[in-house]
Amino acid sequence: MLQLSPLQLFISFSKIGMSGFGGVLPWARRTLVERDKILTSEEFSAILGICQIVPGPNIVNLAVCVGSRFGGARGAAASVLGLTLGPISLVMVLAVLYDHYSYLDSVKGLLRGISAVGIGLIASTGFKMLRDEFHYPAMLLVVIVTILAASYFHLGLGMVVLVASPLAIFLAWKKASRA
Repeated sequence: MLQLSPLQLFISFSKIGMSGFGGVLPWARRTLVERDKILTSEEFSAILGICQIVPGPNIVNLAVCVGSRFGGARGAAASVLGLTLGPISLVMVLAVLYDHYSYLDSVKGLLRGISAVGIGLIASTGFKMLRDEFHYPAMLLVVIVTILAASYFHLGLGMVVLVASPLAIFLAWKKASRA
């Protein structure tokens, strides 16, 4: 079986951690399967499946599993450190910069622009997901209930889920029984 040093695992997972913003799983697959050929596609899918059923972030669980498989406990620690050290350091530097320069109008404008981009990305994803609901228009009722619960009634996430889930489950059951 292939053995990787903790340093090799640290470097591979550092590249993964610094490659993505908000989600690095696609980069993990690309790095581990396609570029470095540490895992086959089937192995990656199997390990990820296991990582999704245990508590914690999937990508951290993946780092632990791959690291321990190829380097034991030291490999697992090196993989997790590689995955998290760069992004944590970057966020800490940005926090210090924000603390020193947040009063500047240009920084405030920059953050408003970044916020607008974030809202746009979320809205874009939402619209893409909404497009799928047009295949079964009754599910649009769940979307409407969710929007009303969150925006008009100002309910928290847990309450929105409690309010919308029974309707969503009922409609999904009806849709499945029609198919």
